Amino acid sequence: MRNSSLFLTAVLKAHREAAVERGDLFFGTHQLHPQALGAVNGLYGETVVVPCNEGAPPPEGLMFIKWKYERDDGTSGDLLVKQAHTQEATVQAESDYAERVAIAANSSLLISGASLADRRVFTCMMVSTSNLLEYPVTVEIYKRPSALEIIDKAKMLDRGKAAVIGTCVGKDAHPAAELTWTRNGKPLIADGKAVVISSSVKMEPATRLSTTFSTLQYTATKQDADAAFACSAAHPLGAQVSAPEMFPIHYPTENLSLQVLSMGPIEEGDNVTLKCQADGNPPPVSFNFHLKGVQVPVVGSNTYTLAGITRDAAGQYKCSLADNASIEDAQAIEVNYLDLSLSPTGKVLKKIGDKLNVTMEKNTSGHAKISWTKDGKAAKAPAFERLTYADAGVYVCEVATGELKRSLNFQLVVEGVPEITSLTKQRADSHKVLTCEALGVPEPSFQWSVNGTEVESSYANAKATHRIRVEPAANLTVTCSVSNKLGEDARTITVSSLIKEKTQEKGVGDEGDDQSKLIVGVVVVLLVAAALVGIIYWIYMKKRQGTWNTNEKEVGTSEESKKLEETTNNHSNP
Repeated sequence: MRNSSLFLTAVLKAHREAAVERGDLFFGTHQLHPQALGAVNGLYGETVVVPCNEGAPPPEGLMFIKWKYERDDGTSGDLLVKQAHTQEATVQAESDYAERVAIAANSSLLISGASLADRRVFTCMMVSTSNLLEYPVTVEIYKRPSALEIIDKAKMLDRGKAAVIGTCVGKDAHPAAELTWTRNGKPLIADGKAVVISSSVKMEPATRLSTTFSTLQYTATKQDADAAFACSAAHPLGAQVSAPEMFPIHYPTENLSLQVLSMGPIEEGDNVTLKCQADGNPPPVSFNFHLKGVQVPVVGSNTYTLAGITRDAAGQYKCSLADNASIEDAQAIEVNYLDLSLSPTGKVLKKIGDKLNVTMEKNTSGHAKISWTKDGKAAKAPAFERLTYADAGVYVCEVATGELKRSLNFQLVVEGVPEITSLTKQRADSHKVLTCEALGVPEPSFQWSVNGTEVESSYANAKATHRIRVEPAANLTVTCSVSNKLGEDARTITVSSLIKEKTQEKGVGDEGDDQSKLIVGVVVVLLVAAALVGIIYWIYMKKRQGTWNTNEKEVGTSEESKKLEETTNNHSNP
């Protein structure tokens, strides 16, 4: 260390003498003409890089580089020196800089663990064989505040009363943060009445860092119930915003709303809940429900349920505050009802031809729509003067008023003694099919007077059909009998023998063949005679034409005429 100082002193002495001879430098109470003052910004707690001559290459003949700083009292203090031919620098600082300074390859000064105490001027001195140059640099240290926080927050606010919402803290910053309060993202402007903002800054002596405090006093309204309050910080290193805060706003109830809770129109038998809604905060918990003149107090709830409501419960209902009866609300309740009676109902048994009276009565709270169906299809209101089998079926009467519906039904069964409506026969190749049809309810049973094979049996809409197959060897008289619990009926039919029918059909076929042959023969003879007459006539006309062509007088003997006439007569009368 001492050798370096002696060496530097000798160099400076030589330069001083040379400078005096040139007259451009003055040492002792000397003055130098340094380069322009540079500036570097560093971050608190980080390493600050201070460039020498803005990082320009060193001059020719460089002997060494020395870094020094300006103390708080204005005097100069040494930091380190680095010879041009060495890699390591010699630290000369005796303060805390001894552990925090180093030199970079490009001669920049490195200051680790930067603090606000490093806000000063650092000078880089380059000494060469021909010159001595100094490059002062001002270092500024910045630190953004810690995350913004709102402390001493109010638990609730009373409407119309000024109260402190909280204090926003921007801690440990340099320079000190400027704090602003916002409501729903928009800045609050202090007016000295509804908005009062008090700010202060406190510096920590040990670190010289500043903490900013901003207290908001605010007069809340009902509209602030959903408002979000926050504070933001403005700083050279960027803006910050605190977490938003919402505050319950207390205000007394001014209005009540009575609600009738129901899924739809109220029907007789429903459970109906009345709800008394207040606009105060916190909402009241005690109410009086007025049920058609009867006051019912309710504590700890704002609802009251009417169970199994009846048509007599329709009317005006009210609710009011338990501690202020003048604040109330009312609602009218309508109860829909529908009474329906039908005669007859259930299963009804009647005889065919009987008369049946159907009576329907209704009692509704509004206009009613009436509809009838028979077996699921739309029908008119039933009226039966003389019942038929076609009248049987399931009748449903439905009455609706609004969304309220009721229905009743009856099943009509029309019974009657079975009656045969048709008895027929039909021949097949080797058998005959007998078909017996009858009307009757209950379903009639069939009985035949001959043995046969059942082909088909059906029953629908009071009509019964039964078919059998028989092979009669002789002529028969067959009887079809039908019966049910109410009576019976019978009908007969004559069925001829299959053998006799086949014989007769064969005889009729031979005689017909002979007659057909005779007719064909007569027709052929007539056709031949007609053709022969035509040929003879054509020859005759040809001869006459030849005579006309030679201008000869047509002369015909009596014999020729006679022969021609005989020939014609012979061929026309076979």
